[in-house]
Amino acid sequence: MKALTVSPNHANTVQLDDVPEPPDSDGSILVQTHAIGICGTDHEIIAGKYGWAPPGADRLIIGHESLGQVMEAPADSGFEVLDMIMGIVRRRDPVPCPACAHNDWDMCRNGLYTERGIKQRNGYASERFRIEPEFTIKVDPKLGVYGALVEPTSVVAKAWDMSERIGRRTEAWQPQTVLVTGAGPIGLLAALMGVQRGSDIHVLDRIEAGAKPDLVRALGATYHYNTMGDLRADLVIECTGATSVILEALEHVSPDGLMCLAGISSGGYNIKFDLGTLERAMVLDNTVLFGTVNANRQHYIDAADALAKAERGWLEKLVTRRVPLANWREVLKPQPDDIKVILDFTS
Repeated sequence: MKALTVSPNHANTVQLDDVPEPPDSDGSILVQTHAIGICGTDHEIIAGKYGWAPPGADRLIIGHESLGQVMEAPADSGFEVLDMIMGIVRRRDPVPCPACAHNDWDMCRNGLYTERGIKQRNGYASERFRIEPEFTIKVDPKLGVYGALVEPTSVVAKAWDMSERIGRRTEAWQPQTVLVTGAGPIGLLAALMGVQRGSDIHVLDRIEAGAKPDLVRALGATYHYNTMGDLRADLVIECTGATSVILEALEHVSPDGLMCLAGISSGGYNIKFDLGTLERAMVLDNTVLFGTVNANRQHYIDAADALAKAERGWLEKLVTRRVPLANWREVLKPQPDDIKVILDFTS
């Protein structure tokens, strides 16, 4: 079967390979791949900046944003042939740490977790893959190829979950006004979940016109081009990883407010700021600043539910390119108008 593979930590080694059928050790459910979402992590792995091959292997099958259809499943698995599913990315560490022991592998404390398509486990970008029932999530078949958005949506489902948990430190806190910084896929999906929760959503981005502001407004949210004005937010979900944006957004957090860092900086930027003044403001205003990454099983379920409730037309505009497997090189070449790109295995 065909699969996209790389030699981790070696730039530009990605290729479409002939690989063996997935081993039974990967899981009892056999899946026919329908679509794979491409994100920044994939580009970093292809650039040789990140990624680990499975033990004893030289190459890694990439792809962690999956969608497929069940071909074989045990009778007691909870899944049936033709079910549409997606695969959870992270696996608990073998020790396990206290978090992994409670199935909170997204909060792993010792870093010994593994991840499909990223760290020491082959991913889903192959014509077929196997997976364990406990790491498999059903997807509404009406979503079609857009079910591949469940994994990135799970990341913001966790951001919302953690924000709401922390916010409950006071019964009076409600995220009525929410600022999302960045109108990439993660930011737009965070805005979608916020609108579904009934919050007043504001999205900041540097693009003045086009698909991104249109998608924000189609949600009934407010789009901000380059400036936040005098906006004060009960919750900020930061999706850019840009240091300057993070510092500016902190100034727009309301008293008792929260700021969730969901984007990752590329590093290498030196920005001077007054840490003392920032610390004083955070203490006096009871501000919470925290980071989040990955997701657990419940977050994936929440993500699948959120996408099932979304308007199909909105999702169609979020996915700006669907590239057939035969043209796989094109999916890895960013285009100026890209928002979300999907590698389509069904074409």
